[in-house]
Amino acid sequence: MADFARERDWEKFHSPRNLLLALVGEVGELSEIFQWKGEVPKGLPDWKEEEKLHLGEELSDVLLYLVRLSDICGVDLGKAALRKLELNAKKYPVKLCKGSSKKHTQINSKSNSVTDKNGSIRKNSNSSGSSEC
Repeated sequence: MADFARERDWEKFHSPRNLLLALVGEVGELSEIFQWKGEVPKGLPDWKEEEKLHLGEELSDVLLYLVRLSDICGVDLGKAALRKLELNAKKYPVKLCKGSSKKHTQINSKSNSVTDKNGSIRKNSNSSGSSEC
């Protein structure tokens, strides 16, 4: 990405702010592909090949801007992603969170309970009480 930008003399435009705004724009274009389609099954079996190609292009745009932004900000994206997965594994231990879409803030490991969307606390049948969630 850096070579691509340098060859075109685009580095002067690639500030963190500009790259973030470009990334958000690309995410918007990606979301337009799914807009008004309703739920879509895995594998997109009902999509035409042109639609899948377009999706691939927009996903690539998002990825490329994300990689460039991380590079400009001095963040090793691979290391950051691995670290985040490790943190999420601690935040969402399998014994407490398997099969649940609750946020970690809604799970209380000390009392083996889960807070629902209404603020009610109920016993979590999946929990062992041994994690940090």
